[in-house]
Amino acid sequence: MKNAVKVLQIAFTYIGTVVGAGFATGQEILQFFTRYGKWGVLTILLSTLLFIWLGTKMMLLAREIKASSYEDLNRRLFGDRIGRGLSIFTMVVLIGVNSVMLAGAGSVFMEHLGLHYQTGLWITLICTYLLLGRGIGGVMQLNSIVVPMMLILSLAIISNTAGTPGATRFFTLGTDSSLLAVWASPLMYTAFNLSMAQAVLVPIGSHTASRRVIIIGGILGGAGVGFMLMAGHFALSAYMPGIVQYEIPMGSIAQQLGTTIQLIYILLIFMEIFSTFVADVYGVTLQLKQYIHVPPKWISVAILVICYVTSQFGFSSLLSVLYPVFGMFSLLWAFMLAMYRRKD
Repeated sequence: MKNAVKVLQIAFTYIGTVVGAGFATGQEILQFFTRYGKWGVLTILLSTLLFIWLGTKMMLLAREIKASSYEDLNRRLFGDRIGRGLSIFTMVVLIGVNSVMLAGAGSVFMEHLGLHYQTGLWITLICTYLLLGRGIGGVMQLNSIVVPMMLILSLAIISNTAGTPGATRFFTLGTDSSLLAVWASPLMYTAFNLSMAQAVLVPIGSHTASRRVIIIGGILGGAGVGFMLMAGHFALSAYMPGIVQYEIPMGSIAQQLGTTIQLIYILLIFMEIFSTFVADVYGVTLQLKQYIHVPPKWISVAILVICYVTSQFGFSSLLSVLYPVFGMFSLLWAFMLAMYRRKD
C-alpha cells in the first residue's frame, strides 16, 4: 500500500508539473497539436510514448547517481564544464517559464473571476512564498489533490464535447503546415517540458528508493499527460477555428458545462499553474543555493521579484516567443538523455 501511494504521488506530480499554464489553459495544445488538424492525434501519441520513456529514464538516472539537483544530471549527460553551463542556462529558462506561469495566473483572475490582473499575480506570489517552506513534499501533496480532479473534469469535457456537432472534427481538420513542422512540433513540445520538469523529477527520482516504484510512476505519469493532451485536443478541435481568439480557450469550453463546473475548472487551472510555478521556483532555488551562500528564502524572494517584473508583458505573447526558442535547446538535452548509456 505504501508503494502504491508513492507510485500515485510520482505519477500525479509528473502530470501536474507538465500541466502548467499553457497546457491547462489550452494554449500549448493549440500551438503544438490542434493547429495541425487531424495529425494531432498521431503526434500526441508520439509525445505520450516519449513522456513515458524519457521521463522514467530521467528519474531512474537521478536515482542511480543520487543527484541532489538537475545540475548533477546535466553534468552526467554532458560532462562537468558543459553540464554546469547548460544548468545555468536551464535556470534562466525556468525563470522565464515561471514568468509565463505567473502571467497565466493573472489572466485567469482577470478573464474569469473579474479581478484585476495584478491581484492574480500577487495572490500567486504570496501563496508560493508560503508553500515553498514545505519543499518537494508539499508539491507532491498538492498535485495528489489537484491532478485527480483535473482528470475527472477532463472526462466531463470529453463527455460534453462528444454530443456537439463538431465532435469528429479532430479526425477531419486540415492544415497548411508541412509534414516537417507537423512532426517536429511534438518533439519540441516533449523535449521542452521534460527539460523543464527535471527541476522536480530529478529530486523525486533521487529520493525514491524503489526502482519499480519509479518505473510504474513514470509510466502512469506519462500516460496521464498523454490522456490530458488528447482530451484537450478533442475538445478544442470541435470549436476550431473560433476558439483561438481566447486567452484561456479551455476555460471557455468549460463554460458549456454550467457556471459551477466552469468556476471549478478555472480554479483548477489556477491550481495547476500554481503547483508548477511553486515546483519550478523550488528547483531554481536549490540550483542557486550551490552558488549563492544566503538563506534560501531570500533566493526565492529574488526569483519571485524577477518573475513578477517579466510577467507584465502578457501571457500569449510570452508563450509564443519563449516556448519555441527554448524548445530548440531542449531538443539537444532530450537527445543526450535518450542516447545516455551507463559507461560500465
